[in-house]
Amino acid sequence: MYKRIVSILVILTFMTGMLGCATFGEEHQGAATGAGAGAVVGATAGALLGASGAKTEMAIVGGLLGALAGGLIGHYAYDQRKTKAETAKAYNYDPSQGTVLRIESASVTPKTVSAGETVKINMTYALLGAGSSGISVSETREIRYKGELFGKPQVNVTRSDGTYSSNVPITLPSDAQKGKYSIILTVQAGNVSDSKEASFTVD
Repeated sequence: MYKRIVSILVILTFMTGMLGCATFGEEHQGAATGAGAGAVVGATAGALLGASGAKTEMAIVGGLLGALAGGLIGHYAYDQRKTKAETAKAYNYDPSQGTVLRIESASVTPKTVSAGETVKINMTYALLGAGSSGISVSETREIRYKGELFGKPQVNVTRSDGTYSSNVPITLPSDAQKGKYSIILTVQAGNVSDSKEASFTVD
């Protein structure tokens, strides 16, 4: 773990000094990009932190609206928590059930922040019945304030069977409105989907 942390710090230092605005066209494991050097660094760090899931290109689509428009969506990162066998055992899965997709947990950390600070929108979900080549999964995090949609970052990935945790960090603008923000987290694969709600408060 110590070597992994050191490797990430070295890469962050190197890439911050050398990269300007860039995009990723290649496939990367365990990460998705935003835009600019920070996104490239984030993708590299995410690749080191990610587990041995399918190699896919993961791009964050959508963005922040209204009073959150001045904020920033950071890099997407994931980790595979359980293997196919472990997940199948946990759900007593039978192939006749077809595709099973379940959000096990949804959270925002920290729960209370100030304008200009960063929150991480986390989810853990199980996928079964993806087949030998995997299946396309859409992860959506819908941010609402007083019922109004203020952001909808989405990541489209290819997943094989297993249990995954992922997060998207959001840096709030300095003038973010105070109050409670609700987030509906949704995963969808084909015609199967699941959703959970989480929240955070700007003080």
